[in-house]
Amino acid sequence: MRLSLYIALCLLLGFFGCSDTKSESEVAENQSQVEQKENPISNVDVVTKTNEQKQVSNVSDRSKPNIVILATGGTIAGTTDSHINTTDYTAGVVGVETLINAVPEIKNLANIKGEQIANIDSADMSNEIWLNLAKRLNELLQDSTVDGAVITHGTDTMEETALFLHLVLKSNKPVVIVGAMRPSTAMSADGAKNLYNGVSLAADTRAKGKGVMVVMNDRIQSARYVTKTHTLNVDAFSSTNSGDMGYIVDGEAFFYSLPNKPHTITSEFDVSNLDTLPQVDILYSYANDGSSIAAQALFNHGTKGLVVAGSGAGSIHKNHKETLRQLMQEGLIVVQSSRVNAGMVFASESDSELGFIGSGDLNPQKARVLLMLALTQTNNTKDIARIFARY
Repeated sequence: MRLSLYIALCLLLGFFGCSDTKSESEVAENQSQVEQKENPISNVDVVTKTNEQKQVSNVSDRSKPNIVILATGGTIAGTTDSHINTTDYTAGVVGVETLINAVPEIKNLANIKGEQIANIDSADMSNEIWLNLAKRLNELLQDSTVDGAVITHGTDTMEETALFLHLVLKSNKPVVIVGAMRPSTAMSADGAKNLYNGVSLAADTRAKGKGVMVVMNDRIQSARYVTKTHTLNVDAFSSTNSGDMGYIVDGEAFFYSLPNKPHTITSEFDVSNLDTLPQVDILYSYANDGSSIAAQALFNHGTKGLVVAGSGAGSIHKNHKETLRQLMQEGLIVVQSSRVNAGMVFASESDSELGFIGSGDLNPQKARVLLMLALTQTNNTKDIARIFARY
């Protein structure tokens, strides 16, 4: 009996003793298995969610286009102390990252990267900023991973920047310029919607090959034709001679027309090796016009070209015209445009013989941009007249 109890006790001690010889790693593994059994769903859930998030992120990166936002300042980046104030504000305050983060919905449309080119009131736009912006855009658009670009810009000189880029960029990828008529801190600010629409258009493959576009108040305008037509209204831009290029509804673009003049990859203008642009100025013609003195002064201080915003279909006061005729003989290039906001200007046969060049349907500020670029190619009057007829 005692022998039987002794044998049974040894067997029991031997059985439980083997657990004491397990390694620490085995103990830890057993502990983990026990914890998993106690909570079998949560750990699997965490792993599954992590994998799903990685997969979604990877798919998203591959499926969404890559859009670069280049910020230059303007009202869209402006602030004011009063939410109801839409006129007395400081432009060019908010940075590009703040603009992007203020419209998180754009990240559903594309993978977004931002760069700050300048942060100014667009009334202070300069040739230097134009050249830097154009060169940076050309560099970015040559990258096969970049699908398009959006530029945030003040509205005062937006149409000029738009045409400049329209003529010097060397890519058919979508480039969209957006801005705002109300500062970012104002009640019912329009910048956020314009930025969203701009990204949606730049991310749209159908926008390729259409040159630079301006998107304001849901309207798509070609850089070639767009102009600012109201000082305060959010519907401040239109294309008086051509009509809108298209419209955006809930982020979807509907196109009506295409630009019919050369641009971007079909343009002859190249600024890649330029550090400066020729000086071109604008003078107005008016009743009892005395601006011939100003024309002479500008020419004496290095102006290479002059655009005259004539009355009606480009008419210039006879006293002013005589001074211009003399200056043209000394090398000044003169383009006739109009202070009227629609229509076309053609130089008469007699004016053409004197050397005047008609701007066609380009307003004075846009004629100035084209004349600047033309003067980077030639100072021959007939060649510049050809350029104006073509572009």
